Amino acid sequence: MQVLHISQSDIAGGAAIAAYRLHQGLLTQDCESRMLVGVARTVDRRIIALPRRRWLENQLFRLTWPLSLSQLHCISSFDIPRHPCFQEAAILNLHNLHDGYFNYLALPALTQAKPTVFTLHDMWSFTGHCGYSYDCDRWQRGCGACPDLQVPPALSRDTTWLEWHLKQWAYQRSKMTIVTPSHWLADQARRSLLQSFPVQTIPYGLDTTAYQPLDPVQCRALLGISPGQRVLMFAAASLGDRRKGADLLLQALQQLPASLKTDLLLLVLGEQGEALAEQAGLPTLHLGYISHDRIKAICYSAADLFVFPTRADNLPLVVLESMACGTPIVSFQVGGVPEMVRPGITGYLAPPENATALGQGIVQLLEDERLRLQLGQNCRSVALAEYALELQAQRYLSLYQELL
Repeated sequence: MQVLHISQSDIAGGAAIAAYRLHQGLLTQDCESRMLVGVARTVDRRIIALPRRRWLENQLFRLTWPLSLSQLHCISSFDIPRHPCFQEAAILNLHNLHDGYFNYLALPALTQAKPTVFTLHDMWSFTGHCGYSYDCDRWQRGCGACPDLQVPPALSRDTTWLEWHLKQWAYQRSKMTIVTPSHWLADQARRSLLQSFPVQTIPYGLDTTAYQPLDPVQCRALLGISPGQRVLMFAAASLGDRRKGADLLLQALQQLPASLKTDLLLLVLGEQGEALAEQAGLPTLHLGYISHDRIKAICYSAADLFVFPTRADNLPLVVLESMACGTPIVSFQVGGVPEMVRPGITGYLAPPENATALGQGIVQLLEDERLRLQLGQNCRSVALAEYALELQAQRYLSLYQELL
């Protein structure tokens, strides 16, 4: 079986990494998997950069960008059916289609030509522009009068009504099966533009040998952390992204008891973390953006707790990575997070936006070593049972075979 994934990148961004991991998982199952991507970062014959008619697209971009319809300049999407990878594929698997590399108006031609799975990684596919709508439900009625045009992907003017209806036009002429990593996102999809399509939930998977519990003493030594310190870890691709809640983490840290702060270290991974390090009020080790799996596993294993103060998320990869390394999580009850962070089993959940409750969870798990160790063991067990890469690949293969 030959599968072609279309994604904005191979390893740039959480959704791209999720797609790339699925691609790797399928290869281990004797499936011929390839990726056609907007930006290729790895050197791999199975990863092919999407050919683009750059000059013409740049000219069209000058027209579509001021109208906040930037995706529509990507006319190279209509050339994909002529690409050898597309012609040789038995199944098409779409991933994130935004980030300025794909024109969603090409979906009817692509999906009518090949059995198609559309894996959602956020809400963008059924909103007028945003990846996450937060408290807004206008995406169920056609958008327009958008309450926040700055939610990524940001718009300079409100064309959300038009984009919503253009997507509707494309979907009415397409044939797809929708896959969501979380049950939360599946519930959203079933109340959206995509409600006429079959919707299945297949959670993300990851390599549980690359992400596994390592000796915390050795990991701390490698990172230059004292064995006697307690370590809180926070990670996101961009720590300056308001959705990831760095400001809520700072509020929680400020409320921690002084006695707890005396031996506490904040370990931070991600871009734009300098301001967070300055404001944390704690000794902070900021490592920047880390893509190497082994180094990330060392960081998770060195931490006592992984704190993830997100405002909106699907099924965050960093939470899954932390679980696989046996590190309990303190987070908020939003999106698909509760499907992984299970109170009293794999971590602690605070009400959304409640920094005080988040801080209370940190205190509770740091002070109760026995509970923390038990949660860590549970994290690893759940990761092996529910989120192994082999399991995800097998579930996708079963779906592909059913569609064929």
